[in-house]
Amino acid sequence: MLDFLYYPVSAVMWFWHQAFGLVLGPSSGVAWALSVVFLVLTLRALMIRPVLSQMRSAQRMRRIAPQLAELRTRHGRDKQKLAEETMKLHREHGVSPLGSFLPVLVQIPVFVALLHVLRYFNRPGLTFDQNAAIANYVFGPDEVRSFLEARLFGAPLSAYVSMPQGLLDSFGAPVDRISVVAVAVPLMLLAAVATHVTARRSLRQQQPATDPQTAQITGVMRLTPWLFPLGAIVGGLFFPFPIAILVYWLTSNAWTLGQQHVIGRIVEREQPPAPVRAPVRTPAVAPRPGQKPIRRTGATAARARRGA
Repeated sequence: MLDFLYYPVSAVMWFWHQAFGLVLGPSSGVAWALSVVFLVLTLRALMIRPVLSQMRSAQRMRRIAPQLAELRTRHGRDKQKLAEETMKLHREHGVSPLGSFLPVLVQIPVFVALLHVLRYFNRPGLTFDQNAAIANYVFGPDEVRSFLEARLFGAPLSAYVSMPQGLLDSFGAPVDRISVVAVAVPLMLLAAVATHVTARRSLRQQQPATDPQTAQITGVMRLTPWLFPLGAIVGGLFFPFPIAILVYWLTSNAWTLGQQHVIGRIVEREQPPAPVRAPVRTPAVAPRPGQKPIRRTGATAARARRGA
């Protein structure tokens, strides 16, 4: 049903495996892991422009937040007028409220497609030899066998922590669950830490809430730095998340972390400098009517002149 996603994702991965396989060997676990890494880098590089637009839009939203709050105060009872004035303000400043969701919406189908392709290298219920005889989208049977034989630090890339022992025993060479855990657990912990840091930075870049509805959504979003990493750990431990998926997850969040830093600095440099306010001079206090002026002499007069 989603072949229009599965074939392009598998084709990009196939291209990078061919490139790294020429140097490291087609059955090298490092070559297959690098093909997953560069699949992420390729897709995320294509998304730099929409991400840059999204961060610029978020910066503009923060700048017009006081004006939005003023509109809500002025037209709070007239919803139609409030919507019209809000859209007008967005157009004037080139802001797209939906633009911030575009990068996330693009990544979700890519993640689903990659998960599907990687899981189909090792279909549930089939032995190693049965899987190795079936093509997987652009990958032929020989390439499927190459992936199933590929190991990263002794653990098959297609294996996962909760894989039944019968499937582990069906690999071309015996697979010890301890070797799978020794590779999968550090990967999922690193992925969880990277996910936590990127989620925290994303929250800091969001525009401030100016109405109760937005404040409620923002309150829920503040849980994401803890929920998303938990998903990486729970998924890696109890769900069929192959080691290759954990490599994808770690690479994607590492890219996001670096991207937030670099593009954030670019957007900050594009912002106009804040106006410099002239220093406020305190006016001299005039004597009260009828009061005799105070004549300053000597050191007192010198200090007064220096202070002026």
